Amino acid sequence: MFSPFLYQNGEVRLVIQIPCFNEAETLPTTLGDLPRAVNGFDDVLWVVIDDGSSDRTAEIAEAHGADMVVQLANNKGLAVAFQAGLDASLQLGADVIVNTDADNQYAASDIPRLVEPIRNGDADLVVGTRDIANHEEFSLLKKWLQRVGSWVVRQASATHVSDVTSGFRAYSKEAALQVNVVSQFTYTLESLIQAGRSNLKVADVPIGVNPTTRPSRLFHSKRQYVRRSAGTISRVYAMHKPLRFFNIPAALFAAVGLILFGRFGWYYLSAGGEGHIQSLIVGAVCLLVSVQMLMLGLLADLLRTNRVITERVLRRVRNIELSLGTYSNTEEEPDSDV
Repeated sequence: MFSPFLYQNGEVRLVIQIPCFNEAETLPTTLGDLPRAVNGFDDVLWVVIDDGSSDRTAEIAEAHGADMVVQLANNKGLAVAFQAGLDASLQLGADVIVNTDADNQYAASDIPRLVEPIRNGDADLVVGTRDIANHEEFSLLKKWLQRVGSWVVRQASATHVSDVTSGFRAYSKEAALQVNVVSQFTYTLESLIQAGRSNLKVADVPIGVNPTTRPSRLFHSKRQYVRRSAGTISRVYAMHKPLRFFNIPAALFAAVGLILFGRFGWYYLSAGGEGHIQSLIVGAVCLLVSVQMLMLGLLADLLRTNRVITERVLRRVRNIELSLGTYSNTEEEPDSDV
């Protein structure tokens, strides 16, 4: 049984979106595997987001059955293309949105399994998780990085998703309305942390994968991916849990400062007030840094409160616009062909 918010005019619509950048070679296979009917949905539409491709991606998408092609003026990055896809899917009246990759990495036959928790009202966001441990195409280093990265994101997002970098996801309409991705690198980490910290119900289901057709274009090296992912996780966690993010280092600096002050006091009393002035200086600096970190935490928490209110207002505005049929991306109106 569908959750009440899924029904629109008595019909339930599934939209499958595919962000693309120069995917003319792989897109026909990806579209060819997508379903046109899924149990529990009255219709299934396909949306392709052409992220400023220089090849014939848009033409190929239209020729192979895409119901809408959103064309961005220039290459803006995967996260921006993903957000543009959500906007377009909501405009089409989507009740559930599935996001998949254009390189046909994920098995489209698992889409019914992916959307089932949303259909049953058990989740707002469902992540398709790959069997990383037994993935033959992943090196030992990549498997280790995936495990460590997934553990870090689980702590930051308060979720139990085992494959946090998977782009094979299903969003309820409610979840899609609340997504606000500001990164231009990738949406996978940021949107998951946002969902977990926004009290949305997050679930994951095992899915299959197809053989790799090309190397990843998201990053040029594992070092770059780790660096940029770490930056994304830190920034998003600081947005949602600023007091904890700043208070932990503030407490550490305060502890070091007090220890150094104690050391100075001990030697001052035992040595008759001579020496170890460096402990006093460094301790004072540590305490000063601690106070500054604490003030940053308080300021960030006030900003977080304002952000939460803004996100609630934005979600309501989006919902009203959808009900009136006037919803559009507030940042940029995409050129689209239906």
